[in-house]
Amino acid sequence: MAITMAGKWQAGNLPAELTSLIGRRTELDQVRRACRRSRLVTLTGVGGVGKSRLALRAAADLRAEFGGGAWLVELSPLDDGTLLPHAIAESLRLTDQTTRPMVEVLAEHLFGREVLLVLDTCEHLVGSCARTVGTLLEAVPGLRVLATSRRPLEVPGEQVLVVEPLPVPPLGGAAALAGGDAVELLAVRAAETVPGFDLADEDQEAVVRLCRRLEGIPLAIELAAARLRELPVGHLADRLDDRFAALGDDPAAAHEAGPPWHQALRTAIGWSHELCEPAERLLWARLSVFAGDFDAEAVRRVCADERLPEADIGLLLDALADESILTWLPTGAGERYRMLDTLREYGAGWLRTLGEEERFKQRHREHYLSLATRGATGWLGPGQIPWYDRMIGEHDNLRAALDVALAAKDGIPALELAGTLAFFWYGCGYAKEGRHYLQQALDLDTRPSPALVQALWADGLLAATQGDADGAEIRAAQCELAAEEDDAYAAMCVRALRSSAGVIRGDLLQAMDQSETAYRTRWSDEPLTIANLLALLCRAHALTVSDRIDDAVAVLEDLRSLCDQRGEQSMRSHGDLLRGQAELAGGRLDAAVAYGQAALRTKRRLHDSFGIGLTVDLLALAAGAAGQARRAARLLGLAQRIWSTHGQAQASVPAWVAARQACEAQARDVLGDNAYQVAYRTGFDSDIDAGIAYALEPEGEGLHNGGPHS
Repeated sequence: MAITMAGKWQAGNLPAELTSLIGRRTELDQVRRACRRSRLVTLTGVGGVGKSRLALRAAADLRAEFGGGAWLVELSPLDDGTLLPHAIAESLRLTDQTTRPMVEVLAEHLFGREVLLVLDTCEHLVGSCARTVGTLLEAVPGLRVLATSRRPLEVPGEQVLVVEPLPVPPLGGAAALAGGDAVELLAVRAAETVPGFDLADEDQEAVVRLCRRLEGIPLAIELAAARLRELPVGHLADRLDDRFAALGDDPAAAHEAGPPWHQALRTAIGWSHELCEPAERLLWARLSVFAGDFDAEAVRRVCADERLPEADIGLLLDALADESILTWLPTGAGERYRMLDTLREYGAGWLRTLGEEERFKQRHREHYLSLATRGATGWLGPGQIPWYDRMIGEHDNLRAALDVALAAKDGIPALELAGTLAFFWYGCGYAKEGRHYLQQALDLDTRPSPALVQALWADGLLAATQGDADGAEIRAAQCELAAEEDDAYAAMCVRALRSSAGVIRGDLLQAMDQSETAYRTRWSDEPLTIANLLALLCRAHALTVSDRIDDAVAVLEDLRSLCDQRGEQSMRSHGDLLRGQAELAGGRLDAAVAYGQAALRTKRRLHDSFGIGLTVDLLALAAGAAGQARRAARLLGLAQRIWSTHGQAQASVPAWVAARQACEAQARDVLGDNAYQVAYRTGFDSDIDAGIAYALEPEGEGLHNGGPHS
């Protein structure tokens, strides 16, 4: 099953199969054998032929042969090939936020593991896929890649397998039905759609004719099966015959020019399109601007107008799902929908034909800017965790909106969206990707504006998160130059960045000086911002390292009150972490563990690997100070496992690095090298969730100030 964080690399993230796989026994055997002898296997074939489904079943069958697991990377929502390594890392639960190239991080992380990567839908990113796969295969001997693409990747050593359509029976009545996978697929999918459907009761000749006309293309057959709710098989076959005849008489009449699909699939999609009501066809076209999955609210905001009233959207979505144009996805956060790539491409072609592509791409961008604005406003409040879940769910569409914004000649849309998403990049663990977009946006437009100030602040904040003190300082200076003279918000952002740079460099005087204003104005009526809270955190850190423990605790008490008044949890958990460090420095071990465990619970809920690593380090230090050397060693191993998914251990903050090194040395001295290594490896090799549960166990509580070694 899928696991959170990096986990123990045993299972991967392959999705459960929602429908049965019909036929393909020979092909499955071929794919499995190919993957065992070749490090790169690419399944090619026309759209809709079943490449993805075959690859996923083969990967599931092979999973047990890979100690590092089998991992699916869905590429269809991704348009920017430079983000391919980020997409792979995201699928692997790798959250490295350093400034190193992500492909280098991937190679280091995968080295020494036996892993199967399934790269699904590569055809629109063939060049990027070829470069990334080639680099990773060369650097990681235990890596194997199974790709699906309409064309080969052209990487040395690639084995290409062409996926053919399902076998279709010859014409010849009932006897022809025996053993036909295409007929079986039609029967199974029709039975799922039409209650009581029985192939034996149907017009056998029409069934065969229908499957032959569709040439065994699984997607075409499934679209036809969805229509059996409305039309009997005979009528369906007749209408399909008529469409083929029309195309044969006048090829120019087929509007489906575009991707090089098989004629049967083009015809089946076009025919299914014709059977839709006009409003359904229009919505199908407009939905093509979405990437990945989407919810009904987004569809209403983006697609509704006088031709498609908002009140009709829900029924139209249901109709398209019934017709298999959309896939309905019930989730814990509500209903969502997804469209297969082939069907999305068809809809996009219609949207271009209607002359509406640019209009609805801009409406999509505007909607996600509005969503980002509301998220930024609500982030430091009681809705923070729901906003976290929502923004993670919209990641693909945020990328699509950013791509549209970056394509505009005017750089303001890109600055607005990338900068407004500062809370997402920072709070949801996407510092590296955020800087990728922000730096492109900042290259487009350097004219002073509020959008420029926000984007500079956002990039500086992410630089600080990556431990890049120089980057934070540079953006602080640029932000100061771009801001209006009386812009109090910009001034606070500048000071927060400079205070963060001081913390990273160990320059405590700078950290204190630049956080002074935030401390003096902490109870003002101005809205709470990430910049204010970050400056207070920097001040508390500087006070703790300067051994002014009571002063640090006072700052952190105030920060906790500010967060509690608003229901904010993320920055409060950072404060609880620093409070634990302060209490540890003051010798109050019980309090250190209590605050550390409180921080860990929130950071786990927000999947904050950086914060989890720091917090587990803190709990290890507390255990070591209490004489629990074995527990300390195990927690140090767990923390290192977490840091291996993040990249910049302790964010290179000198005081944090030194404290961990001292704890390691103390535990090793107490236990001896062998016992230390056993305990350390127990923590490092454990499942992340199990390791966190161990860190939260009550045995970590009730610590005294030193004592007998465990």
